[in-house]
Amino acid sequence: MKTPRHIEIDHAMHTLTLHWPDGATQCVTHRVLRQLCPCAECKRLRLRGGEPVVPDDIAVLDVRPAGYGVQLLFSDSHERGIFPWEFLERLPATL
Repeated sequence: MKTPRHIEIDHAMHTLTLHWPDGATQCVTHRVLRQLCPCAECKRLRLRGGEPVVPDDIAVLDVRPAGYGVQLLFSDSHERGIFPWEFLERLPATL
């Protein structure tokens, strides 16, 4: 399993930057992360044709280790999803 060497939260730019072992750097906006949350509630909403309502100024407040990935705490109090490393690695860089 490939895991990032380092993760940075940029509160001013609302981005999460992952530094991968191969030297790649991936920067993803907090809004995209919240929109693509892999928790059961968000998946169910997307399967029904909806999508999470995400404010433009959503922020990641904390990154918590979860073994095979990370749990992100968002400023809207959403913290149900665990973002697996493979899931994060497949996300397109948004900046």
